[in-house]
Amino acid sequence: MTFWQQRREGPVLVGSYVQEPLNYYTEEAFDDLEALIEAARDSQVRALVLCGGRPGTFITHFSAEQILAGLRDPARLVEQGPARNHRVTAVTRALGDLPVPVLAAMNGDTMGFGLELSLACDFRIGEEGDYRYGFPEVRLGIIPGGGGTQRLARLVGRGAALDLVLRSRHLRPREACEAGIAHAVVADAVARAIELGQELAGLAPLAVAMAKHAILDGSDLTLPSALALETDASFRAKLHPGAVTALEEYVALPIDRRRDWLERI
Repeated sequence: MTFWQQRREGPVLVGSYVQEPLNYYTEEAFDDLEALIEAARDSQVRALVLCGGRPGTFITHFSAEQILAGLRDPARLVEQGPARNHRVTAVTRALGDLPVPVLAAMNGDTMGFGLELSLACDFRIGEEGDYRYGFPEVRLGIIPGGGGTQRLARLVGRGAALDLVLRSRHLRPREACEAGIAHAVVADAVARAIELGQELAGLAPLAVAMAKHAILDGSDLTLPSALALETDASFRAKLHPGAVTALEEYVALPIDRRRDWLERI
């Protein structure tokens, strides 16, 4: 069975997750997700969109049945549990390592691992509706184990993260946007994510990759180390022919038209 269905929208690769009946995430789906990430490394792909392929859900949360089965086998849990968590962490880190922007279209319930996966993306687009975004793990006697506690705290601050995680609070899409978890909330998250992906695909690819690298990899460094990383990324971006093309187009414009050129989308 294919859990992550792939399709192309021009330069945008779209991965839609489908798992009946409620889009719970399962261990078996990780092979497909790794294949999707690898497909996004194709030189013709300029952005990756992740979304739910079932109406009303992105990823509800990880399968509680699979988690419970693991807890009921302590010997196996001790033997295989850390390796499983390392794999989950490696997959979410791989999204950040991609040179192209990754966008999560949160087109339905996005909880547990669904939210962890979204937080590992560069952009998160919420969708209007009676949906929930959050981490239910503590209420279930466990904690997020795929990077959720760390990425959420870095995004919204420790205080807000403690409130959301320890209380297993779920936010509506508009609340998630106000909290800074979602960048926007729209009527059709998938369509908007694809549109934004196509916009980003029109920019110089190495500049996009280096800007992403500088922000994500520099955020955990000391300022001097981060500035050194930015200097290197800036130099590498200038080596791409797209830099010359864009700058030539810009300087050829009359002065009074340059601001409009910079603001176009």
